[in-house]
Amino acid sequence: MKTFHSISMTSYKTIREEAFEANRQLPELGLVIFTFGNVSVADHKSAVFAIKPSGIPYAELSSEKMVIVDFEGKTVEGTLRPSSDTPTHAVLYGHWEKIGAIVHTHSVYATAWAQALRDIPIYGTTHADYHTSSIPCAPPMSDEMIRGDYEYQTGFQIINHLKEKNLDYEDVQMILIGNHAPFTWGPNAAKAVSNSAVLESIAHMALLTEQINPNVQQLKDALIRKHFERKHGPDSYYGQ
Repeated sequence: MKTFHSISMTSYKTIREEAFEANRQLPELGLVIFTFGNVSVADHKSAVFAIKPSGIPYAELSSEKMVIVDFEGKTVEGTLRPSSDTPTHAVLYGHWEKIGAIVHTHSVYATAWAQALRDIPIYGTTHADYHTSSIPCAPPMSDEMIRGDYEYQTGFQIINHLKEKNLDYEDVQMILIGNHAPFTWGPNAAKAVSNSAVLESIAHMALLTEQINPNVQQLKDALIRKHFERKHGPDSYYGQ
């Protein structure tokens, strides 16, 4: 794991601005209220990330208030305390080299599925446009993990559950933490925030689907493959 911080102030400014803009989008997209969530943006070359300060309302944020933290969760630069979820972000960045940003929210519908301890089943083509399987819900952590370094252990709960499900973090860029809430990530801040919004929409649709038809079946495989591959396959034809 890299622990050096040979990064210029210009680069600090860049990830600060990206983190600020991404955090600003969360309330605009209806993904958070008050201070319920955070976004971080990483610079893997220097093993640091910028993250929202703890407990600061979104309307009061600025790029200068973003806190620079290393991949071991230690503050490198900033006068405010970083988000209480910082250790979770640090664990994920330290283990997943190809993610550039992480989003954590308590968005209503995704969080409801997390509280219900349920994966979000793949019921329609909207879901299949992004994933070929259910959105995973990791079980609640053990009492020992909860009593320990809780936020740090949350990172490993995410990593370990994806391993147990044989899911790759580059393919499945979102997860629910049982009894808690969702985390999403991506190669950059725009994609991570987009994933968070997509997850909330999928969670909402899945809930309505089960209410309309409690006996609904999972989307058939031919439609799953068609909708995923037309966007992401080698012969994709969606978009310009």
